[in-house]
Amino acid sequence: MIISQNGLKKILFGYYANIYNPFLSLKNSNCSNTLNTIIFYYIDFKNIVNILQEIFDQLNVLDSIHILYCDSLNSDFVQQIIKVIKPFKLISLFIDEILHVESLQLLLEKFGDCLENFGFFFENDTEFIEQKQQLFKFIMKYCKRIRYFGLGLPGDNNIYSIIKNNQHNINYLTIDYNDCIDLSSIVLQNLGQVLPPKLEYLSLALSFGIIDLEIFLKNSQNTFIKKLLIKNIVLDRNEKTLFCIKKYIMKKERVKYLAILDIDVYTRDEIELFCLKDEVNEFKLHNIIVQSYYTNLYINAYNYIKDNYL
Repeated sequence: MIISQNGLKKILFGYYANIYNPFLSLKNSNCSNTLNTIIFYYIDFKNIVNILQEIFDQLNVLDSIHILYCDSLNSDFVQQIIKVIKPFKLISLFIDEILHVESLQLLLEKFGDCLENFGFFFENDTEFIEQKQQLFKFIMKYCKRIRYFGLGLPGDNNIYSIIKNNQHNINYLTIDYNDCIDLSSIVLQNLGQVLPPKLEYLSLALSFGIIDLEIFLKNSQNTFIKKLLIKNIVLDRNEKTLFCIKKYIMKKERVKYLAILDIDVYTRDEIELFCLKDEVNEFKLHNIIVQSYYTNLYINAYNYIKDNYL
């Protein structure tokens, strides 16, 4: 099907059980002089590693590729990518495993200067501890143009240095620790002071108390956030976190769009600010639009890449 398409400029390979034939069809296709963007989403590169360089070198105007949560990002894959003769950019890299940290170093050394979107999300904070520490160092060294930064359970203080290093570019920030109380506390105590003056999007999925929240809100008072999302795994139902948010966000009009979702740690019952009409109207008086967390404001990495690059 790809072979027959004239003028194809962008393509997404996602969830292919076997990507070999669809990817091979790019060779000598009608889009070799038009295809400039390729997005790989949840595919296994082991199926195409032997033809990767060959296909890429057939694409005469290939400008950028995006890799989202793909398997087999190993030394074989990296060597094939690095050997591609025709220049292109690795714009996005999102990972959920570290197979060979040395290979990732080579990848970032080659493409770090053009990398705009980076994220890593692991199942628990005990995975790949040493490799993650090395990876952070490589990001610090090679990546200075990150616009979208997504974090899940890194457990490393270098994340704040990375954010600070990319202050002039970073515009979307997602931190997802959910049930990790200790890490959530550390984030809120250290994040506010490294945020840039403006953010398009900040999503915090944490488990926090009012003391840590107030520290974050105080430290981030010089940052205007267009879209702020807060999901809190609530430990103490008696804490008045909304009062704190009104004090530091609503009254100072520091955001344009706001979504807050509280989840009870014991019952998993959800309370969303959007459903509290009196509160919604009060925020509206301060020029803040309260919206639904998932329906209106939540943006995952896939949707961000698809909406901005596809």
